[in-house]
Amino acid sequence: MKEKNIMEYETVALDEEQRAIAIIDQTLLPGRTEIIYLRTAKEIWEAIYLLKVRGAPAIGVAAAFGIYLLAEGIDTQDYNVFREEFVKQKEYLNSSRPTAVNLSWALERMEKVCRENEEYPVAQIKERLKVEAIAIKEEDIWVCKMLGEYGLSLVNPGDGILTHCNAGQLATSKYGTATAPIYLGQEKGYQFRVFADETRPLLQGARLTAYELSASGVDVTLICDNMSAAVMRNGWIDAVFVGCDRVAANGDTANKIGTSVVAAVAKRYRVPFYVCAPTSTIDMNTPTGEEIHIEQRPAEEVTQMWYKERMAPEGIKVYNPAFDVTDHDLISAIVTEYGIARAPFTQSLQEIFERKAKMNG
Repeated sequence: MKEKNIMEYETVALDEEQRAIAIIDQTLLPGRTEIIYLRTAKEIWEAIYLLKVRGAPAIGVAAAFGIYLLAEGIDTQDYNVFREEFVKQKEYLNSSRPTAVNLSWALERMEKVCRENEEYPVAQIKERLKVEAIAIKEEDIWVCKMLGEYGLSLVNPGDGILTHCNAGQLATSKYGTATAPIYLGQEKGYQFRVFADETRPLLQGARLTAYELSASGVDVTLICDNMSAAVMRNGWIDAVFVGCDRVAANGDTANKIGTSVVAAVAKRYRVPFYVCAPTSTIDMNTPTGEEIHIEQRPAEEVTQMWYKERMAPEGIKVYNPAFDVTDHDLISAIVTEYGIARAPFTQSLQEIFERKAKMNG
């Protein structure tokens, strides 16, 4: 029996038969493809925190399915009792990854279903929660396709593209965010040359981006994080596409640690730097990147993960932020599903939301 290509798996799926969320355990890739099933609040929380499911859109979908399943397990017909338990579970899941705004966005959207259907029986509210969770996933696929269409308008066939971390299909329901233009270009025969940063310390670029792009037949070359200046200086890069976990109102973006370095280098070599951001990732209530909470990760990710033996002295101090903030003046454009925003971002992002409101009636 032929082994399935990684692109044939769903990143996050609702398995109603098993009353579980089915996800690819991304901590095991690329060596092993294993589908795991999450049923309890603790399992869902840990899967998000430990990056078994990761990428802002995929986290949002997992959270939506997760809170639906947890709501299904609340055994009461009393709306107030149901709502109180729902909020408790929602806040617990929301604490797993504080920087990824899609997490809180999806959970808030699910809670809104509870608030707006108070007059209905609890069983009906649960059914509406399921419909909303499925809608969040379907919208994610549409959003990524549109990010790809708009992103593709910024590049030409044969271009060299650099990407950092993993903003691919493994981070979303389909296509990815930063890789969506690459995948759509692949379908159209654009023959991009892609360079993927390894992305220390968790190696999402090496383990995930290089893996899924090569599995899709894309011409991809893996480079260490500190090689981005070299490939740009060589003239091999025509554009940088990255995803993000949160966009502030002024256009500052928080993405995987090292993104701001790539942006600074890109500006030095006059390479356009594009951030692919679903509107669900844009937080107009956060004025600047200064207000974005940056998650600190365990020291072991730097000192010993991936190594057969510890690679740093015992007791050494480690600074291990999961994300950094890329200042808006380093960003050429922010690509959304409703168009492309350019500086001044405070104005253009507001216009994106006005366009979204108009299109959605």
